[in-house]
Amino acid sequence: MSAPDLFTIGYQGTTSAHLLAALREAGVAHVLDIRAVPQSRKPGFSKTLLGGSLAEIGIGYTHLRGLGTPKPGRDAARSGKAALMHEIFTAHMRTPEAQFDLQQARALTAAAPCCLLCFERDHTQCHREIVAGLLGGTVRHLVAEAA
Repeated sequence: MSAPDLFTIGYQGTTSAHLLAALREAGVAHVLDIRAVPQSRKPGFSKTLLGGSLAEIGIGYTHLRGLGTPKPGRDAARSGKAALMHEIFTAHMRTPEAQFDLQQARALTAAAPCCLLCFERDHTQCHREIVAGLLGGTVRHLVAEAA
């Protein structure tokens, strides 16, 4: 079995330590944070702290705001309306900011094993599956140990 071209992971229901362990074990070299708002009430998952923790274990970090779900899409996801979230996000992906960050993601994934990071544990309920599909290639969805 060949190595995947891209990984994805969500941090819902896990700890920073478990997430870092899953990334390291999979051989991820760079995390692409695709949250529109890279802040979290969960300890260790806000942009600055997460980036620092990843750097400590030799994993790069890039926040790509343009690949985040706009607020109406996040609201739809929180309401359990995954189809509406997908519709909103798909429309968002036609914006110049989204297209620019998608090109950035393509360049980064061509250079090293990358992992798309967002909140939702289940990739089928998250926009990262859409982004992974747009990037193409073989995708492996990681799941960090539950907290």
